[in-house]
Amino acid sequence: MKELRNYPTDKLVLVTCGLPYASGEMHIGHLRTYVPADVFVRLLKKMRVDVTFVCGSDTHGTPVLTSAEAAGVTPKELYTKYHEHYLETFPKLSIHFDNYGTTDDKENVNRTLQIVAELKKNGYIYPKELETPFCDKCNRSLPDRFVRGECPHCHKDARGDECDQGCGRYLEPGDVLNPRCAICGLPTRQVTRTHYYFKLTAFEDFLKEYLTNVDGTKNAKNYALGWVNEGLRDWNITRDLEWGIKYPDDPNLTLYVWVDAPIHYISSTEQWANRIGKPNEWKKVWKPEDGRLVHYIGQDIVYHHCIFWPAMLKGSGYNLPSAIVASGMVKIENHNFSRGRGYVVWIKDDYLDKGLDPDYLRYYMVSFTGHTRDLDFSWDAFADKVNTELVGVFGNFIYRALHFTNKHFGEVPEGTLDTSLKAEIEKCIETIIDGTNEYELKKVADEILRLASVGNEYFQANAPWKLVQEDKAKAGEILYNAIALSKALAVLIDSILPNVAEAVWSQLGYDGPKVHESVFEDALKVPKPGDALGTPKPVINKIDDDLLADLKKNIESRIRLAEAKERGEEPVAEETISYDDFKKLDLRAGKIVECEKVPKKDRLLLLKVDLGTEQRQIVTGLAHLYKPEELKGITALFLTNLEPKKIGGIESKGMIIAIEKADEEGVWVPVKVDGVPPGSKAA
Repeated sequence: MKELRNYPTDKLVLVTCGLPYASGEMHIGHLRTYVPADVFVRLLKKMRVDVTFVCGSDTHGTPVLTSAEAAGVTPKELYTKYHEHYLETFPKLSIHFDNYGTTDDKENVNRTLQIVAELKKNGYIYPKELETPFCDKCNRSLPDRFVRGECPHCHKDARGDECDQGCGRYLEPGDVLNPRCAICGLPTRQVTRTHYYFKLTAFEDFLKEYLTNVDGTKNAKNYALGWVNEGLRDWNITRDLEWGIKYPDDPNLTLYVWVDAPIHYISSTEQWANRIGKPNEWKKVWKPEDGRLVHYIGQDIVYHHCIFWPAMLKGSGYNLPSAIVASGMVKIENHNFSRGRGYVVWIKDDYLDKGLDPDYLRYYMVSFTGHTRDLDFSWDAFADKVNTELVGVFGNFIYRALHFTNKHFGEVPEGTLDTSLKAEIEKCIETIIDGTNEYELKKVADEILRLASVGNEYFQANAPWKLVQEDKAKAGEILYNAIALSKALAVLIDSILPNVAEAVWSQLGYDGPKVHESVFEDALKVPKPGDALGTPKPVINKIDDDLLADLKKNIESRIRLAEAKERGEEPVAEETISYDDFKKLDLRAGKIVECEKVPKKDRLLLLKVDLGTEQRQIVTGLAHLYKPEELKGITALFLTNLEPKKIGGIESKGMIIAIEKADEEGVWVPVKVDGVPPGSKAA
């Protein structure tokens, strides 16, 4: 089997992701980094690499402070809320970190102060007088994101620390022209005070050599080399800010968030090592050892990870990243990602709460385009990916192979692995390893889909549905190979679609979760004739037209409201309906006689509802608010003439009527009509 280029099996590999600011909920832009990193980690494990995966919430700096002020809470209250949100949401997307801490943890504070002290001892930190903006109306000095002005390079409107609307360059305090307060909008005046600088210019030659040789994606290396070749400036590492890690020599200053944020990669590794009872294990990667360190980041933070961070590590005696992998940015419906303008997809509200399978989104994130290119998310493209590729190719082959084998044999039939299919599996594994070496996961996804297409072609060409009537033993031979290929596909797809792989593994008659422990060699281990098979059923479900329309309507409504707000207009009311239209709604009392959770769907409940003259199956998304026993037995109001639709793969013939509590956002209460006979109609 082909070997991994930079990841030997006898060395510890640490994979990290850029830290999400704990100032808002998770959106699809986050997943451009976290999904590929998780897939990469799983692929390394399939190749027997000893790999650890860490991350954490970025809790300091102006993003958290400004959001906290807007919400009227303390920064700690705010970051705790969103840190908990990330801890809950990542596992729902099958993203599993070995450690996930925060930059406010004591381990990170201590490690940050140690590194700053080491840099100062080595002569890389010095004081300097600096003119900084002061807002008289707000009565405070303004750090980075509290300031807006004109970018000195491209002259677009820019944030105080980054040209976020134009060229994307990092900006030092005082760089923006015509500065104004980002809070009140008034021009600022300059005040002079002492700040502290990191001597970045001392690392120019080192960075040129390092960036020439470091592994990773070309967009990370080339962008960074371009900036270094233009000439670096020393880096201001302190801010006039109350929230953050205090600078040791001046408690009125805090360290810039980009000092302590990447240091959490080290402290998160320390937390992991302590938790597994090996407190020195973190040194295998961060101190002079033979471990490997891989950063998965977004393209917007290349400057910080390819210039500041390696220089800080070099200056304080730590190991350097072996590879820096930068993704392209995310667009929404061919527009630049923008929460303020409505071009955003929220993971909880717009995806998970709709009952959509997280595996589908994982597949989209790695297969839609190359890793370094911008990814344009649209619901139409998403549905096409699921319906055409996952259902039409992968799911189609798996279901045909298992259904037909189970129907005619009830177990794995006699057979031997076809040499041509074995060669195809081996070719697939080699291409997957190539894609992993190149950090190009689209190549991995495309190759697995190609192997599924080979399976469909094999099945179609050999026509076992005809052969079983003429030569059952020969048909068994064909189906044996179809089962062997299904097993290989489950092993190979597991890194991208872990839930689907588990379902396939179970239908093959194995312990489902065990597929996550499989390695690539297991794809070539043939099934045993006579082994029992599980019950076959489709492992991937289509995105139906009604759900697709609902998903698209959500984002269109958000964009329309944002545009109205931008124009200073009142939000446009939703379209009204006539009384005649209202009379078409068949609202009836229904008694919930059975209620159970839908497997693997955190938000869905399956109800059996007595409507007087009949009992109906209805699916509702209230499982996060109510236990099945809390709804069983109540009589509630139902819409009974709603067109049937599939929710979470289950047909639902109606809808429970619930209202959102005015004092608790996202808390829905069923409209109870206890004491009313089932089937009673609302007027």
